[in-house]
Amino acid sequence: MKQNLSKTLPVAIAALLIGGSVQAQDQAGTNSNQLTTWSIGLNAGVLTPLSPLGGKNDFSNSKSSLGYGLYIKKQITPYFSLRLDGVRGKLKGDNSENWKSGAPNTSAVNAFETNLDYSGSLNAVVNLFNINMFNANSAVQLYASAGAGLAGYKVKTSATAGGALVDYAGGKTISELIIPVGLGAKFKVAERVNLDLGWTVNFVDGDNLDGVYRGNNDKYNYGYAGLEFALGKGSKQLAWNNPVALTYEEALSAKQTANALKAENDKLRAEMNDLLKDSDGDGVADKLDKCPGTPAGIVVDGSGCPLKVPVPVIQEKVIITEADRKVVEEAIKNLEFDLGKATIRAKSYPTLNRVAALLVEKNFSLKLAGHTDNTGSMALNMRLSKERAEAVKAYLVSQGANPSRIEAVGYGPNQPIATNKTAAGRQLNRRVEFTLY
Repeated sequence: MKQNLSKTLPVAIAALLIGGSVQAQDQAGTNSNQLTTWSIGLNAGVLTPLSPLGGKNDFSNSKSSLGYGLYIKKQITPYFSLRLDGVRGKLKGDNSENWKSGAPNTSAVNAFETNLDYSGSLNAVVNLFNINMFNANSAVQLYASAGAGLAGYKVKTSATAGGALVDYAGGKTISELIIPVGLGAKFKVAERVNLDLGWTVNFVDGDNLDGVYRGNNDKYNYGYAGLEFALGKGSKQLAWNNPVALTYEEALSAKQTANALKAENDKLRAEMNDLLKDSDGDGVADKLDKCPGTPAGIVVDGSGCPLKVPVPVIQEKVIITEADRKVVEEAIKNLEFDLGKATIRAKSYPTLNRVAALLVEKNFSLKLAGHTDNTGSMALNMRLSKERAEAVKAYLVSQGANPSRIEAVGYGPNQPIATNKTAAGRQLNRRVEFTLY
């Protein structure tokens, strides 16, 4: 089981690192205004082969050695992220000192040195809280982490004090499951750079880490300091984004906006009431009322002044005599046009002149209705009937008639007064009717 895990976990970790970096560029780099969710960290610190949390240690003198690591992190929410950690370094210890109780360590192994070739783990990181809960972008936060991973290491041991170190397990790299648990504090030193201080205890699923096998699981801890750099083009980091403070600020902003709108509405309402004030109740506002104090019940105009009703104009009734009708009938009888045209023949002028004189003298109105037979297309007949009526109107106007009192329309073949099957009938249908009123 451990052998299979030792082969597959490094591959998975490498794939996650590569894929995570690409995804960070794709997601965080698409919009410079969004919050960055990917970051990478570099750190260095102290590795020791024991746990301050308790448990039995195999050596009475655990030495501190240099360790260094890196990680890539995906911030899921402001409070939760996934972090892929890698650590390397050395672990050392010996029995040059007695136990704290004063008893000497009588183990057959006097000293060891473990080269930690790799230590990779996937950790869930929880931001415990931002130091300032009412600051939308805090600068200090505490966090806790826990996860699982794989450590690969080579061990050398010595049976005597100051003796030469020899390979343990034939110099093979031992791979074992680890469970890291840690705490840390983070400080924002720039919008895209954080100072990261942390401490992680790694519980090893085995008892080979120091070359002494007693059936108890080994452990080692790593205290470190490092820098974390945000990836992508976002202007701020999601990890520092405080939803509680944002909600508070949004609520405060909404309340301030609502108060400002209410004050503005009250001001507008007061101005409207002033504009619409109508002291005399005549329906015209005081600011527009040119006749204030109008008594109740008086009808006023748009300026608030009493409305003056114009005296109705009584139009005289138009009287058309038989003589008048005879003048029009003569004009109709003698009216002729050139064939297929709207040109009035000269023989029609004398009777049209009498019609024009009648219109001028008695101020009559006249309707001219042009008609045709059904010979030819509808469009041609409609145009010809209209043009002939207009030609008569133009002649009458030229003789002094008022053009506003003459209406000219064309009906084409639509209102025949005789059959169109005979030449005589078609001739009767080709006409211009005069109607006085």
